[in-house]
Amino acid sequence: MLAVVYKGNGRVALEERPMPVIQNDKDAIIRVTLTTICSSDIHIKHGAVPRAVENTILGHEFVGEVIQTGNLVRRFKAGDRVAVNVETFCGECFYCKRGYVNNCTDPDGGWALGCRIDGGQAEYVRIPHADQGLTLIPEGVSDEQALFTGDILSTGYWGAELAEIKPADTVAVIGAGPTGLCTLMCAGLYGPSAVISIDVDDSRLELVRREGLADVTLNPGDTDVRQRILELTGGRGADAVLEAAGSQESFRMAWQIARPNAVVCVIAMYEQAQTLPLPDMYGKNLVFKTGGVDASHCEEIMRLIACGKLDTRCLITHRTSLDNAMEAYRIFEQKEDSVIKWAIKP
Repeated sequence: MLAVVYKGNGRVALEERPMPVIQNDKDAIIRVTLTTICSSDIHIKHGAVPRAVENTILGHEFVGEVIQTGNLVRRFKAGDRVAVNVETFCGECFYCKRGYVNNCTDPDGGWALGCRIDGGQAEYVRIPHADQGLTLIPEGVSDEQALFTGDILSTGYWGAELAEIKPADTVAVIGAGPTGLCTLMCAGLYGPSAVISIDVDDSRLELVRREGLADVTLNPGDTDVRQRILELTGGRGADAVLEAAGSQESFRMAWQIARPNAVVCVIAMYEQAQTLPLPDMYGKNLVFKTGGVDASHCEEIMRLIACGKLDTRCLITHRTSLDNAMEAYRIFEQKEDSVIKWAIKP
Protein backbone atom coordinates (compact mmCIF):
# COMPACT_ATOMS: atom_id res chain seq x y z
CA MET A 1 0.00 0.00 0.00
CA LEU A 2 1.01 3.65 -0.47
CA ALA A 3 2.04 5.60 2.66
CA VAL A 4 3.77 8.81 3.79
CA VAL A 5 6.80 7.89 5.92
CA TYR A 6 8.96 9.95 8.28
CA LYS A 7 12.56 9.30 7.27
CA GLY A 8 14.35 11.47 9.83
CA ASN A 9 16.70 14.38 9.16
CA GLY A 10 13.91 16.65 7.96
CA ARG A 11 12.60 14.23 5.34
CA VAL A 12 9.29 12.57 4.58
CA ALA A 13 8.72 10.30 1.62
CA LEU A 14 5.94 8.52 -0.24
CA GLU A 15 6.62 4.77 -0.18
CA GLU A 16 5.09 1.36 -0.73
CA ARG A 17 4.61 -0.33 2.65
CA PRO A 18 3.18 -3.72 3.72
CA MET A 19 -0.48 -3.95 4.66
CA PRO A 20 -1.06 -3.81 8.43
CA VAL A 21 -2.29 -6.91 10.27
CA ILE A 22 -4.02 -7.58 13.58
CA GLN A 23 -1.36 -7.87 16.31
CA ASN A 24 -3.60 -7.89 19.38
CA ASP A 25 -7.17 -9.00 20.03
CA LYS A 26 -8.10 -5.36 20.78
CA ASP A 27 -6.87 -4.10 17.38
CA ALA A 28 -8.88 -3.05 14.36
CA ILE A 29 -7.75 -2.57 10.76
CA ILE A 30 -9.15 0.54 9.09
CA ARG A 31 -9.35 1.35 5.40
CA VAL A 32 -8.55 5.06 5.34
CA THR A 33 -11.09 7.04 3.32
CA LEU A 34 -9.84 10.56 4.11
CA THR A 35 -6.74 11.88 5.86
CA THR A 36 -4.94 15.19 6.33
CA ILE A 37 -1.67 16.85 7.30
CA CYS A 38 -1.30 18.38 10.76
CA SER A 39 1.17 20.97 12.03
CA SER A 40 2.39 18.23 14.38
CA ASP A 41 3.55 16.28 11.32
CA ILE A 42 5.71 19.26 10.38
CA HIS A 43 7.09 19.36 13.94
CA ILE A 44 8.02 15.67 13.54
CA LYS A 45 9.72 16.40 10.22
CA HIS A 46 11.74 19.17 11.88
CA GLY A 47 12.91 16.81 14.64
CA ALA A 48 10.97 18.71 17.31
CA VAL A 49 9.13 15.62 18.62
CA PRO A 50 11.78 13.56 20.45
CA ARG A 51 9.55 10.48 20.77
CA ALA A 52 8.91 10.25 17.02
CA VAL A 53 10.36 7.10 15.47
CA GLU A 54 12.05 7.12 12.08
CA ASN A 55 10.45 5.05 9.29
CA THR A 56 7.01 5.42 10.90
CA ILE A 57 4.02 6.14 8.68
CA LEU A 58 2.79 9.62 9.53
CA GLY A 59 -0.80 10.74 10.15
CA HIS A 60 -3.00 10.96 13.24
CA GLU A 61 -6.06 12.77 11.88
CA PHE A 62 -8.21 10.62 9.60
CA VAL A 63 -11.44 8.73 9.06
CA GLY A 64 -12.17 5.40 7.48
CA GLU A 65 -14.04 2.11 7.38
CA VAL A 66 -13.48 -0.85 9.68
CA ILE A 67 -12.48 -3.91 7.63
CA GLN A 68 -11.32 -6.28 10.39
CA THR A 69 -11.44 -6.45 14.19
CA GLY A 70 -9.66 -8.48 16.85
CA ASN A 71 -11.58 -10.98 18.95
CA LEU A 72 -11.91 -8.60 21.92
CA VAL A 73 -13.25 -5.59 20.02
CA ARG A 74 -16.88 -5.19 21.10
CA ARG A 75 -18.09 -1.76 19.95
CA PHE A 76 -17.22 -1.91 16.25
CA LYS A 77 -17.60 -4.28 13.34
CA ALA A 78 -16.54 -4.51 9.72
CA GLY A 79 -18.31 -1.91 7.61
CA ASP A 80 -18.59 0.75 10.33
CA ARG A 81 -17.52 4.26 9.35
CA VAL A 82 -15.28 5.71 12.06
CA ALA A 83 -13.23 8.73 13.07
CA VAL A 84 -9.90 7.87 14.68
CA ASN A 85 -8.67 9.40 17.93
CA VAL A 86 -5.24 11.06 17.88
CA GLU A 87 -4.41 9.17 21.08
CA THR A 88 -4.23 5.48 21.85
CA PHE A 89 -5.57 4.68 25.31
CA CYS A 90 -6.42 1.56 27.25
CA GLY A 91 -9.38 2.98 29.21
CA GLU A 92 -8.28 1.08 32.32
CA CYS A 93 -5.20 2.77 33.84
CA PHE A 94 -5.12 5.49 36.52
CA TYR A 95 -5.00 8.30 33.95
CA CYS A 96 -7.57 6.91 31.52
CA LYS A 97 -10.16 6.47 34.28
CA ARG A 98 -9.82 10.19 35.03
CA GLY A 99 -10.04 11.26 31.40
CA TYR A 100 -6.31 12.05 31.10
CA VAL A 101 -5.88 9.80 28.08
CA ASN A 102 -2.82 11.66 26.81
CA ASN A 103 -0.95 10.08 29.72
CA CYS A 104 -2.21 6.51 29.29
CA THR A 105 0.40 4.12 30.68
CA ASP A 106 -0.09 1.45 28.01
CA PRO A 107 3.08 0.93 25.90
CA ASP A 108 1.18 2.40 22.93
CA GLY A 109 -0.63 4.94 25.11
CA GLY A 110 -0.89 8.65 24.41
CA TRP A 111 0.06 10.08 21.04
CA ALA A 112 1.36 7.01 19.25
CA LEU A 113 -0.32 6.96 15.83
CA GLY A 114 1.85 8.60 13.22
CA CYS A 115 4.53 9.27 15.83
CA ARG A 116 5.69 6.02 17.45
CA ILE A 117 3.53 3.53 15.50
CA ASP A 118 2.26 3.63 11.93
CA GLY A 119 -0.46 6.20 11.34
CA GLY A 120 -3.14 7.10 8.85
CA GLN A 121 -1.48 8.85 5.90
CA ALA A 122 -1.81 5.53 4.15
CA GLU A 123 -4.39 3.28 2.55
CA TYR A 124 -4.81 1.09 5.64
CA VAL A 125 -3.85 1.38 9.32
CA ARG A 126 -3.91 -0.72 12.48
CA ILE A 127 -5.65 0.87 15.49
CA PRO A 128 -4.70 -0.50 18.95
CA HIS A 129 -7.39 -0.42 21.66
CA ALA A 130 -10.00 0.12 18.96
CA ASP A 131 -12.96 0.24 21.37
CA GLN A 132 -11.46 3.39 22.93
CA GLY A 133 -9.76 4.90 19.88
CA LEU A 134 -12.62 4.91 17.36
CA THR A 135 -15.79 6.99 17.14
CA LEU A 136 -18.73 5.86 15.04
CA ILE A 137 -19.68 8.32 12.29
CA PRO A 138 -23.49 8.52 12.13
CA GLU A 139 -25.51 8.55 8.94
CA GLY A 140 -25.75 12.03 7.51
CA VAL A 141 -22.23 13.04 8.61
CA SER A 142 -19.73 13.08 5.75
CA ASP A 143 -16.07 12.15 5.90
CA GLU A 144 -15.14 15.81 5.52
CA GLN A 145 -17.40 16.80 8.41
CA ALA A 146 -15.87 14.13 10.65
CA LEU A 147 -12.24 14.46 9.53
CA PHE A 148 -10.95 16.66 12.37
CA THR A 149 -12.91 15.04 15.21
CA GLY A 150 -10.04 13.12 16.78
CA ASP A 151 -7.33 15.79 16.80
CA ILE A 152 -7.65 19.54 16.19
CA LEU A 153 -11.36 19.67 16.97
CA SER A 154 -10.69 17.64 20.12
CA THR A 155 -7.89 20.09 20.95
CA GLY A 156 -10.20 23.10 20.59
CA TYR A 157 -12.91 21.38 22.63
CA TRP A 158 -10.47 20.38 25.37
CA GLY A 159 -8.86 23.82 25.40
CA ALA A 160 -12.18 25.62 25.75
CA GLU A 161 -13.07 23.39 28.69
CA LEU A 162 -9.63 23.85 30.23
CA ALA A 163 -9.91 27.64 29.97
CA GLU A 164 -12.98 27.66 32.27
CA ILE A 165 -14.98 29.93 29.93
CA LYS A 166 -18.13 31.27 31.56
CA PRO A 167 -21.21 32.86 29.99
CA ALA A 168 -20.62 36.53 29.11
CA ASP A 169 -16.82 36.19 29.34
CA THR A 170 -14.49 37.86 26.85
CA VAL A 171 -12.36 35.15 25.24
CA ALA A 172 -9.22 35.82 23.20
CA VAL A 173 -7.84 33.14 20.89
CA ILE A 174 -4.32 33.75 19.58
CA GLY A 175 -3.77 32.06 16.24
CA ALA A 176 -6.29 31.47 13.45
CA GLY A 177 -4.63 28.43 11.97
CA PRO A 178 -6.41 25.06 11.99
CA THR A 179 -6.27 24.55 15.76
CA GLY A 180 -7.11 28.18 16.46
CA LEU A 181 -10.16 28.03 14.20
CA CYS A 182 -11.42 24.92 15.98
CA THR A 183 -10.79 26.65 19.31
CA LEU A 184 -12.87 29.64 18.21
CA MET A 185 -15.74 27.31 17.30
CA CYS A 186 -15.59 25.50 20.64
CA ALA A 187 -15.22 28.67 22.71
CA GLY A 188 -18.50 29.84 21.20
CA LEU A 189 -20.31 26.86 22.73
CA TYR A 190 -19.94 28.44 26.20
CA GLY A 191 -21.92 31.61 25.53
CA PRO A 192 -19.18 34.25 25.83
CA SER A 193 -20.13 37.89 25.36
CA ALA A 194 -17.27 38.40 22.92
CA VAL A 195 -14.72 36.21 21.13
CA ILE A 196 -11.57 37.91 19.85
CA SER A 197 -9.46 36.27 17.13
CA ILE A 198 -5.82 37.36 16.79
CA ASP A 199 -3.55 36.44 13.88
CA VAL A 200 -0.88 37.99 11.65
CA ASP A 201 -2.47 36.58 8.47
CA ASP A 202 -5.28 38.75 7.10
CA SER A 203 -6.59 35.95 4.87
CA ARG A 204 -7.16 33.76 7.94
CA LEU A 205 -8.86 36.61 9.77
CA GLU A 206 -11.08 37.09 6.73
CA LEU A 207 -12.09 33.42 7.02
CA VAL A 208 -12.91 34.00 10.70
CA ARG A 209 -15.13 36.96 9.78
CA ARG A 210 -16.77 35.14 6.87
CA GLU A 211 -17.67 32.15 9.03
CA GLY A 212 -18.77 34.28 11.99
CA LEU A 213 -16.30 32.62 14.36
CA ALA A 214 -15.38 35.78 16.30
CA ASP A 215 -16.87 39.13 17.20
CA VAL A 216 -13.57 41.00 16.78
CA THR A 217 -10.49 40.22 14.67
CA LEU A 218 -7.10 41.80 15.39
CA ASN A 219 -3.82 41.70 13.46
CA PRO A 220 -0.75 42.57 15.60
CA GLY A 221 0.89 43.92 12.47
CA ASP A 222 -1.41 46.91 12.33
CA THR A 223 -3.06 47.02 15.77
CA ASP A 224 -1.84 47.41 19.35
CA VAL A 225 -3.59 44.23 20.45
CA ARG A 226 -3.10 44.74 24.18
CA GLN A 227 -4.44 48.30 24.09
CA ARG A 228 -7.42 47.33 21.91
CA ILE A 229 -8.42 44.50 24.23
CA LEU A 230 -8.18 46.82 27.23
CA GLU A 231 -10.53 49.20 25.40
CA LEU A 232 -12.96 46.37 24.66
CA THR A 233 -13.01 45.11 28.27
CA GLY A 234 -13.27 48.26 30.35
CA GLY A 235 -9.53 48.28 31.03
CA ARG A 236 -9.42 44.74 32.46
CA GLY A 237 -8.21 42.38 29.74
CA ALA A 238 -9.59 39.07 28.49
CA ASP A 239 -11.25 36.69 30.96
CA ALA A 240 -9.79 33.67 29.17
CA VAL A 241 -6.91 33.48 26.71
CA LEU A 242 -6.23 30.45 24.51
CA GLU A 243 -2.82 30.41 22.82
CA ALA A 244 -2.88 28.35 19.62
CA ALA A 245 -0.08 29.96 17.59
CA GLY A 246 3.08 28.60 19.19
CA SER A 247 5.59 31.45 18.82
CA GLN A 248 7.63 33.45 21.31
CA GLU A 249 5.57 36.53 20.48
CA SER A 250 2.23 34.78 20.92
CA PHE A 251 3.35 33.23 24.21
CA ARG A 252 4.21 36.68 25.55
CA MET A 253 0.99 38.18 24.24
CA ALA A 254 -1.09 35.50 25.98
CA TRP A 255 -0.23 36.65 29.51
CA GLN A 256 -0.10 40.33 28.57
CA ILE A 257 -3.69 40.51 27.28
CA ALA A 258 -5.19 38.48 30.13
CA ARG A 259 -6.92 40.30 32.97
CA PRO A 260 -5.79 39.69 36.55
CA ASN A 261 -6.93 36.26 37.82
CA ALA A 262 -7.65 35.06 34.27
CA VAL A 263 -6.95 31.59 32.88
CA VAL A 264 -4.29 31.40 30.17
CA CYS A 265 -4.55 28.12 28.28
CA VAL A 266 -1.56 27.24 26.08
CA ILE A 267 -2.59 24.56 23.58
CA ALA A 268 -0.02 25.21 20.84
CA MET A 269 2.94 22.90 20.28
CA TYR A 270 6.27 24.73 20.53
CA GLU A 271 9.57 23.82 18.90
CA GLN A 272 11.55 25.94 21.38
CA ALA A 273 11.47 26.50 25.14
CA GLN A 274 9.58 29.54 26.46
CA THR A 275 10.18 31.57 29.61
CA LEU A 276 7.65 32.82 32.12
CA PRO A 277 8.82 36.32 33.17
CA LEU A 278 7.45 36.02 36.68
CA PRO A 279 8.58 39.46 37.92
CA ASP A 280 6.74 41.13 35.03
CA MET A 281 3.50 39.31 35.69
CA TYR A 282 3.68 39.37 39.47
CA GLY A 283 0.34 40.47 40.92
CA LYS A 284 -1.73 39.41 37.92
CA ASN A 285 -2.39 36.10 39.71
CA LEU A 286 -2.80 34.21 36.45
CA VAL A 287 -3.60 30.53 36.14
CA PHE A 288 -1.62 28.81 33.35
CA LYS A 289 -2.84 25.54 31.88
CA THR A 290 -1.07 23.68 29.13
CA GLY A 291 -0.21 20.28 27.69
CA GLY A 292 -1.16 17.76 25.05
CA VAL A 293 -4.85 17.29 24.34
CA ASP A 294 -6.82 14.72 26.31
CA ALA A 295 -8.99 13.67 23.39
CA SER A 296 -11.59 11.87 25.48
CA HIS A 297 -14.75 13.66 24.25
CA CYS A 298 -14.96 12.47 20.65
CA GLU A 299 -18.48 11.07 20.98
CA GLU A 300 -19.75 14.41 22.34
CA ILE A 301 -17.99 16.22 19.50
CA MET A 302 -19.53 13.88 16.94
CA ARG A 303 -23.00 14.60 18.33
CA LEU A 304 -22.33 18.33 18.03
CA ILE A 305 -21.25 17.81 14.42
CA ALA A 306 -24.34 15.74 13.67
CA CYS A 307 -26.71 18.41 15.03
CA GLY A 308 -24.93 21.27 13.27
CA LYS A 309 -23.35 22.94 16.32
CA LEU A 310 -19.83 22.32 14.99
CA ASP A 311 -18.91 22.45 11.31
CA THR A 312 -15.23 22.43 10.36
CA ARG A 313 -15.62 21.99 6.60
CA CYS A 314 -14.57 25.61 6.11
CA LEU A 315 -11.05 24.57 7.17
CA ILE A 316 -10.66 22.37 4.08
CA THR A 317 -9.14 24.68 1.49
CA HIS A 318 -7.33 22.04 -0.58
CA ARG A 319 -8.11 18.51 -1.76
CA THR A 320 -5.93 15.92 -3.45
CA SER A 321 -5.09 12.21 -3.63
CA LEU A 322 -2.49 10.35 -1.57
CA ASP A 323 -0.12 10.02 -4.51
CA ASN A 324 0.22 13.82 -4.50
CA ALA A 325 1.01 13.98 -0.76
CA MET A 326 4.55 15.33 -1.15
CA GLU A 327 3.31 18.41 -2.99
CA ALA A 328 0.58 18.79 -0.36
CA TYR A 329 3.26 18.69 2.35
CA ARG A 330 5.29 21.36 0.58
CA ILE A 331 2.35 23.73 0.23
CA PHE A 332 1.19 23.13 3.81
CA GLU A 333 4.64 23.62 5.36
CA GLN A 334 5.31 26.79 3.37
CA LYS A 335 1.76 28.08 4.02
CA GLU A 336 1.31 28.77 0.34
CA ASP A 337 -1.94 29.43 -1.52
CA SER A 338 -3.77 30.44 1.71
CA VAL A 339 -3.87 26.79 2.75
CA ILE A 340 -5.60 25.87 6.00
CA LYS A 341 -6.12 22.11 5.77
CA TRP A 342 -5.83 19.42 3.13
CA ALA A 343 -8.33 16.64 2.57
CA ILE A 344 -6.29 13.76 1.14
CA LYS A 345 -8.04 10.73 -0.31
CA PRO A 346 -6.17 7.44 -0.60
